[in-house]
Amino acid sequence: MPIPNNALVLVIDGRKMLFFRNHGDQNQIDLRTEAHDEREDADFDRELKTDAQGAASTSAGFGRDSMEETDFKQQDEDNWVKEAAENLRKRALRNDFDHLCIVAPPKALGVLRKSLHKEVEKRVVCTINKEMSGRPIPDIEALITSETKANEPADV
Repeated sequence: MPIPNNALVLVIDGRKMLFFRNHGDQNQIDLRTEAHDEREDADFDRELKTDAQGAASTSAGFGRDSMEETDFKQQDEDNWVKEAAENLRKRALRNDFDHLCIVAPPKALGVLRKSLHKEVEKRVVCTINKEMSGRPIPDIEALITSETKANEPADV
């Protein structure tokens, strides 16, 4: 489905969140930056990971099973994406947008989908599984145009 006029476009990854508004129409996307935010990568992993990996006794056999270490950086990125989902929820409940397009890399998109409010889910017209937060606006517009055209039904 083409992105209609005034649709909200969210481009996000674990560090950057960009909100655009489509000032064009369904035939010509014209994205304008509405809001952006970027978080700094925390270097707190070193302090939190001073001990060796945990281990648990097994009920059968010899040895011990090693426990997977918590990825604090990934946890921080997931919380960032959940924050964006909360932002979208508030905006949807204020009727700030009718249509939403989401562009995000696989991990961020998975976390975002799980966190979306039902009012936001109803308004999603397009999701694109791609890392684009560091790209210029014309590249984002071209990606959205190509993805929405590819998903359109063929003229019969």
